[in-house]
Amino acid sequence: MRLISGAVLLLSVLLLNQGCTGAGNSKKDSKTSADTITVPDTGYTGIKQYFSGNTLIKEVTFKNGIRQGEMRSFYTTKEVRQLFWYENGLREDSAKWYYVEGPVFRATPYKRDTIHGIQQQYFKNGKIKARLGFEKGLRTFFFEEYTPDGKLITGYPDIVVSIKDDYKTNGTYRISLELSNKATKVKYFRGDFSKGVYDTARCEPVKTVNGTGILNLRKTSTPTNPNVEVLAEILTSYGNNYLLVKKIDLPYNDLK
Repeated sequence: MRLISGAVLLLSVLLLNQGCTGAGNSKKDSKTSADTITVPDTGYTGIKQYFSGNTLIKEVTFKNGIRQGEMRSFYTTKEVRQLFWYENGLREDSAKWYYVEGPVFRATPYKRDTIHGIQQQYFKNGKIKARLGFEKGLRTFFFEEYTPDGKLITGYPDIVVSIKDDYKTNGTYRISLELSNKATKVKYFRGDFSKGVYDTARCEPVKTVNGTGILNLRKTSTPTNPNVEVLAEILTSYGNNYLLVKKIDLPYNDLK
């Protein structure tokens, strides 16, 4: 009887020790897991190629998963089509578009992913075709186009204004806008262009039909500006938008 009791006692002690040992290992494993430092994946570094079927269409340089360095796109015939430069994922410096034959077609300056500066367009012979101004992504009124032999193009049309004054009879004042050369490839806008940029967010389109813009003003009960500014966006033969602003004085100070 004493022998059996002793055996039971010995077995109990062994089981207790084993349980304590297991608990100790569990704590040690937990501490080891907590002390382990996991380094996150910072992304791909190198040049990635993008294909459409078997055709290479683009190569992009990455650093830690962010665009950094040169990006090229290609024509289906493998010639370079576009070239951009990225810094920390943002377009910087001069972006270039190329003719399929190889020469530069257009060079556009970027600053922090926004067009800023003078964009230049070229003929295939390398001569300047056009120069357009941009400020923080918005068009300025700096504009030049050249003939293939290098001569500056002049003689762009002006805005011709005609008035129908019915202010005294029904309180309306109608302004009609046309181009002096009767061209119809034009859009008109009303806005404040005193800052020297064309900001579409601050402009109101003027209804235009067959090259004629109609601005209908009405008498109000509150004072308004004694003039109105209109802008003509004229499409040139080179496919550029020539911007022309005209300030029209009003004979009444309550028209809107």
